[in-house]
Amino acid sequence: MRRRQFLGIVGVTAAWLLSPPADAQQKMARIGILLTDDAETMGPVREGLKELGHVEGHNIQFVILSAEGKPDRLPQLAAQLVQSGVDVIIASLTPAAIAAKNATRDIPIVMAPAGNPVATGLIASLARPGGNVTGVSGTGPELAAKSLELIREVIPSASRVAVLTSAQDPVGKLYIEQVEMGARSMRIEVQPVLVKKADDLGSAFADISRAHAAAVIAQVSLPIRDMADLALQYRLPAVSTQKSMVRVGGFASYSASFVERGHEVAAYVDKILKGEKPADLPVQQPSRFELTINLKTAKALGLTISPVLLNRADEVIE
Repeated sequence: MRRRQFLGIVGVTAAWLLSPPADAQQKMARIGILLTDDAETMGPVREGLKELGHVEGHNIQFVILSAEGKPDRLPQLAAQLVQSGVDVIIASLTPAAIAAKNATRDIPIVMAPAGNPVATGLIASLARPGGNVTGVSGTGPELAAKSLELIREVIPSASRVAVLTSAQDPVGKLYIEQVEMGARSMRIEVQPVLVKKADDLGSAFADISRAHAAAVIAQVSLPIRDMADLALQYRLPAVSTQKSMVRVGGFASYSASFVERGHEVAAYVDKILKGEKPADLPVQQPSRFELTINLKTAKALGLTISPVLLNRADEVIE
């Protein structure tokens, strides 16, 4: 989704927060969407809901709010959604899910996804989540380690890789730990970089460049477009666990399938709107994964991508 279009949606939905029409309140289910940054991942959710008979403007209304890569804004945005009286909240990524849970114990919350939700206290267990939270568990930390293999395949001489995470995301430390575990067997040195706020990204990339890292593995709870732009500026291949970053200029991603995840989230929302309780809905883990490569970025960075790797890719951006 283009930024101008997304901001337009936010403007429309913000008006709903102030004065939702009375007739729409009676006829439509209102679905709040709380984004840490990117709106692209919500596309398959909309499609899945439509297939299940939930049509925007007919029997559902979306209220979309985004922190635009600034997690410190999430508590306020979550409170706005709760005050607006939405029927269910879809929370994208762990910081959004935590903010939503802290804001309400009554409104159902669907994670879309959230990394390691048991360790972060979002749910009691995958099989019996309890409380008002269910949804899809993310695999970001595990896939971040997989990113090392991709970097070594493209840059065989890589001996140092930076891992860029948000200090405000509780999954950040798990992210780094998983990469470090994978790096030991590959004899790659890991440079952990924890960013406290989005405004610090420029200095973070300068530090990564000075340390002569061969590439950067970027956590997507930070602004994805800013990270992609800075990676190009410093001529660093940026690998992430979200294809949305690759689509705005990052080098590559190995991620859970957007389509599978989106349809699973839609199925949870459908069940909740029909009366089922989040506490009784087991949390799902991704089963399909996809490799995305931005060939245009690779060429700009002077990287040679083998035909074998290109054939393995589920999507190649040229």
